[in-house]
Amino acid sequence: MQQSSRRIRPRRVAALVSVTALTFAVSTSAGTGHLTAGSTTAAGAGPIALSRSSVHGPCMINGGPAVQMSEGVPTSGGYSRSTGTVRALTLMVDFSDAPGRGRALDRYREFFPQTQDWFRTSSYGRLDYRPETPVPDWLRMPKPFRSYDIERGAPFDPGYRRLVQDIVAAADPQVDFRSYDFLNVLVTPNAGPSALDTVLSVTFAGNPEAPVADGVPVSNASFVYSRQDDGSGTYDRTGYRVLPHENGHVFGLPDLYTQEGGGAVGHWDIMSEDWGANNDLLGWHKWKLGWLDGTQVNCVTTPGTTEYTLTPLARPGGAKLLFVPLSDRTGYAVELRTREGNDETVCRPGVLIYKVDADVDTGMGPVKVYDSQRDSGGCTRSPNVHAELSDAPFAPGEEFRDLGKGVRIQVAGADADGNYRLLVTRR
Repeated sequence: MQQSSRRIRPRRVAALVSVTALTFAVSTSAGTGHLTAGSTTAAGAGPIALSRSSVHGPCMINGGPAVQMSEGVPTSGGYSRSTGTVRALTLMVDFSDAPGRGRALDRYREFFPQTQDWFRTSSYGRLDYRPETPVPDWLRMPKPFRSYDIERGAPFDPGYRRLVQDIVAAADPQVDFRSYDFLNVLVTPNAGPSALDTVLSVTFAGNPEAPVADGVPVSNASFVYSRQDDGSGTYDRTGYRVLPHENGHVFGLPDLYTQEGGGAVGHWDIMSEDWGANNDLLGWHKWKLGWLDGTQVNCVTTPGTTEYTLTPLARPGGAKLLFVPLSDRTGYAVELRTREGNDETVCRPGVLIYKVDADVDTGMGPVKVYDSQRDSGGCTRSPNVHAELSDAPFAPGEEFRDLGKGVRIQVAGADADGNYRLLVTRR
């Protein structure tokens, strides 16, 4: 496996474990997209709105109430909606002991329009992501950075609470916080350690106890610190991807890496590895976010063998996802990944098969990709990507079996348009 000697250390699992415990009931109001306190369900079109009496009911797995950022569907309340027009208040902040270098708008341009383009492509145009910068200059905090005691894994209290309070006080004369769905804080990169040493970037989602601005809690906020530079020399093209990852939490998606790194999912979802070359979201996440229609998702519950056709996940339209439920908490997801769209690094196209467990916390491995080519070393030459899983997809003529559960997934063939035919057997 090819690795850079400057490989980024595993990301902030401990931080998000403490963060997601703060996920309570704050939602967006339908029609405005503005934050509203006190609701218990997410409005708008973000979490998928399928009833448990629908044909998809057996596939709408869910975790227990104590699970942090569950992979279950529908996504629980408290997160920003993920379809339609979403406004992201984006502020660039600096400190007396870490003054912003250059123009604040140059920091902004490290992430935009790339982040907008990424979400537009991944959502098939269903998410109209609009970053807004009503304060175009560095927003100077009243205290030095070191006084906030922010380090890897830092909880919301007390440091982040003080920081959010200071951001609100500094920005409020120029910002109506009611006009936005969530907050992006782009910190000057010279505050805190390099991302090559430790990653401070973090998201606090659905926290109604957050400081209030203009009558609404600043309950969904992503903080991006040092540049997400993996040392490969590709930062200009790929460094922005830390923000789509953090915003994924704002929309309710969990971390898919673990303390050991990206070995469970590899580079198949930006919630696993957000550095290095581009990659998309899993089809399961696109369903959770409302980017796939019910007609594009097949819930495989019928005993015996059934034939299905999948179209490439990167292309709009067509069947995208099969789900084989094993219980009300877990099941197998099946999708077709090809080298196009946001999946520019796919080196072995084919059928990706993974297990989703809604009863596993964020950062603890709620998704596991199955490797069709175990111990091969992978096929990617991209630096700082978990190479072993890069050739995980199953090709025509290959199959996946779970003898204990009586599940068999055969890749029967591919047509001239790049669609794949599958035979799924369950007892």
